[in-house]
Amino acid sequence: MKHWLVKSEPSAYSWQQFVKDGKTYWDGVRNYQARNNLKDMQEGDLVLFYHSVTEKQVMGVARVVRGHYPDPTTDDDRWVVVDIVPEQALRQPVTLAMVKNDERLENIALVRQSRLSVMPLKAEEFDVILELGNKTD
Repeated sequence: MKHWLVKSEPSAYSWQQFVKDGKTYWDGVRNYQARNNLKDMQEGDLVLFYHSVTEKQVMGVARVVRGHYPDPTTDDDRWVVVDIVPEQALRQPVTLAMVKNDERLENIALVRQSRLSVMPLKAEEFDVILELGNKTD
């Protein structure tokens, strides 16, 4: 199983809307590296859902339920989507500042390739973010 992070502007598609929908296909990716990451996703992989631009925080965990297939929002066959479902909200969102301040995450793609909308994570990075998001104060 692999681990991923996907980004969405909350005004375009929020975690709350995703939970309400119960399932979505991850579309609109028009970057080749992000597209290749979508192509690498497989059923069962875990995905962190990140609110980009205004909020800059990880909101919850999703699971891939269908591997890549042609993006139904375009006739251009270069682009693909995957189907994901929400698994769980984090107890508290994990902000970008929290990620940057945790030395265990110093090499995470979220910081190194901040503009990429679909990125792989190491299992350890995924676990650290879950730990940060599920702390009880």
